[in-house]
Amino acid sequence: MKILNFGSLNIDHVYAVDHFVRPGETMASTGYALFPGGKGANQSIALGRAGAAVYHAGKIGEDGAWFIKLLRTSGVNARHVEVVDGPSGHAIIQVAKTGENAIVLFGGANQHITRADIRRVLPGFSARDYLLVQNETSAVADAIALGARRGLYVVFNPAPMNKNVLSLPLRHVSCFIVNEIEGAELTGEKKPDHILDALGKKFPKAETVLTLGAKGAMYGHEKTRIAVAAPNVKAIDTTAAGDTFIGYFLAQKMAGKDTRTCLEIACAAAAVCVTRKGAAASIPWNREIRP
Repeated sequence: MKILNFGSLNIDHVYAVDHFVRPGETMASTGYALFPGGKGANQSIALGRAGAAVYHAGKIGEDGAWFIKLLRTSGVNARHVEVVDGPSGHAIIQVAKTGENAIVLFGGANQHITRADIRRVLPGFSARDYLLVQNETSAVADAIALGARRGLYVVFNPAPMNKNVLSLPLRHVSCFIVNEIEGAELTGEKKPDHILDALGKKFPKAETVLTLGAKGAMYGHEKTRIAVAAPNVKAIDTTAAGDTFIGYFLAQKMAGKDTRTCLEIACAAAAVCVTRKGAAASIPWNREIRP
């Protein structure tokens, strides 16, 4: 069983700040670092380090060609990553003393993925495989629709959330993985149980995983509800926590683990991630996880 991730590849410029910059304010950063990132890449790296057979498809500029080596050393098959003319996608990330982050994105090469690219890659995958997509590249609707048509188990993480998500062919999604903000935007509900109920009513065939940060995660499908707590750790940077959770959750699911175990291991992996700085650099390997 394989998983194809049609996802973003970003170069993250990370600035340590006392607090998020306010309108009109100029503030000196107390630190700077450059990291590989992007929700797609982070999730592929988490999948690879969790032991899944993951294939990443996407585009990156010549300034980010080194990214391909990182993917491969993390256990990711990068044969479908294309180096193109123009700048790579990148992010400007503020990390406050609390560990919270604020991010500005530039899509770059990530916005040059086309329907033709998706049609070219999908024949290498069959109905028993998974397809993972986020909302950080172009041609998301095509990926969802064509993946479902091929019979793949379609997983959608609607991040970053915007109004365009509601126009996507969400009826084809097999599993939604959302945080509380994304869940509220999709449903109009704020309480976790209500979010799960609303998504279940709107998309009755789909499974839903709701991440709750330091409070853990919940799962909903039909009448099933499962909740697990997150390990108690001191967070210093939450940048890739959600992506780590997604990669580890799906890796365990593909391995045939029961849902509660999938959630527990994913929460444990995310808890390790938040104790480290950076995005891809903070994602743990399977051997480091103690659920």
